[in-house]
Amino acid sequence: MGEGGWLGRLLGGRRQSLRLAAVARDHVEGDRSIGEALVAGTLVHDGERFGLKGLDVAALDLARPIHRHLHGFSWLRDLAAATGREQGARLGEAVTRRWLATHGDEPDAAWAPDLMGERLLFWMAYAPYVLSSRDEDYRRALLNVMARAARLLGEQADKVPPGLPRITAWSGMTAACLCMEGDLPRVARAEGGLMRALGQGQHEDGGLISRRPWEQALLVDRLGLVRAAYAAAKQALPDALEDAAGAALAALHGVRMGDGGLASWQGGNPGEPQRLDALVEGCGMRARPLRKPRGWGYHRLSALGTVVQIDAAPPPLPPHAPAAHASCLAIEIADGSQRLVMGCGGPAARPDRLPPALVAGLRGSDAHSGLILGGANSTPLGEDGVPRKGLPEVEIERKEDDHFSRLTARHDGYVKRFGLLHERKLALANDGKEVRGEDNLLPEGRRLRRRTLPFLLRFHIAPDVEVIATADAQGALLRPRNAPPWQFRCTGGSLSLEQSLVIGPGARPINTSQLVITAEAGKEGATVNWQFRRSS
Repeated sequence: MGEGGWLGRLLGGRRQSLRLAAVARDHVEGDRSIGEALVAGTLVHDGERFGLKGLDVAALDLARPIHRHLHGFSWLRDLAAATGREQGARLGEAVTRRWLATHGDEPDAAWAPDLMGERLLFWMAYAPYVLSSRDEDYRRALLNVMARAARLLGEQADKVPPGLPRITAWSGMTAACLCMEGDLPRVARAEGGLMRALGQGQHEDGGLISRRPWEQALLVDRLGLVRAAYAAAKQALPDALEDAAGAALAALHGVRMGDGGLASWQGGNPGEPQRLDALVEGCGMRARPLRKPRGWGYHRLSALGTVVQIDAAPPPLPPHAPAAHASCLAIEIADGSQRLVMGCGGPAARPDRLPPALVAGLRGSDAHSGLILGGANSTPLGEDGVPRKGLPEVEIERKEDDHFSRLTARHDGYVKRFGLLHERKLALANDGKEVRGEDNLLPEGRRLRRRTLPFLLRFHIAPDVEVIATADAQGALLRPRNAPPWQFRCTGGSLSLEQSLVIGPGARPINTSQLVITAEAGKEGATVNWQFRRSS
């Protein structure tokens, strides 16, 4: 069907003149190489490529991430990084015209509230790349769709799952109401919806209830674009929204490692450090890493470049996260930009890239650098990854002295099944050269049915670290590629070196090794001590 048909339907005979009163300025730098590929006719996203020549929007499958990415229009950021408005607008408007011809008439799956919220955020921020045409009919059609989408979001945003999807929907409506002429009276409603969505999806400490670091990065991005819309409209940003945005950034900082990537919690992986750097630099906010979280749960010890993170909160539940990982009291360690100890991680938003059996296995406690008692997960998980029989309760204490930062955490996930409480004590030397650990299994509740119960401590080592076990089965030498060597020693169990894997950026499995301490707990419990010490 020609443009006259779809434009006529969209305009519906209305001659009402709509326009943008403000254009939000996105300060986050896009990926220039991806933008150059766009100019050359190829959309690149998360390692996939999609040709734009002869684009048939009607043939796109929203279940495919790269197709959904095209629908969300966040690629406009990369386009802007590679070209100016004149050249970029030719591509931006060509794709937008085809989107309007297919989806602009009646709301359909492409109008899903979270997807439309993302689209509005980037349409408001990159309006010069989609609204520079002198074709008044096209401009009016697009503006009508923008206005209609904002109205529908006011009706539908609360119907999407809580957490990032609902926050994204309300964020898009808020930005549109701020930037479109005549919509300022509806900003209060949009603000109210956004603050309600944040209250339902974000812990008071700023972390998402999903506890997924890669979603936390998207949360910071969404709120940064909303802040930009307030600035463009010359409207005062509500204090509560500014506080929520700053807290979100602090929580994100708390799960970044020295190389700029993310810790591999709740099925995530390090991601793309350059993208994260651009987001943090351009989001318009500043915050220190969250060190003492509550619901977010990722505690952080740091000293002169050495970072230790521990997962000290229960795993998330649906609908905030469809599946959870049994990582209670697991740790990650880095020496500056060099990772030392990791969790195996997971595919983040791309479970389609790994075999289902591997995705399921990565949820278990064995895939984390923690303690596994009797071969059981710290939180019982169903086959679908949903926690069963209740969540563990976690207690945590922190203190500092002249020589160490200390943290003690306990969880009761094994008490009902085995009558033992797991306690993990961590100490990071103030010079960053030593990490001490003590894992205790303490009798609590009913007595052990068996005389002894085997348990393991696993430390999954980063792929670019060579590990050489000592002959006495009590230690190992770690030789990182980008840091001085570290010595590992343990008492209370027998040490072995085994194969492992971690999931890298793009959901790519990478072979590596792991240190495994094997021990047994009796009726009085057990204690294992371990230490990582930098050699120089």
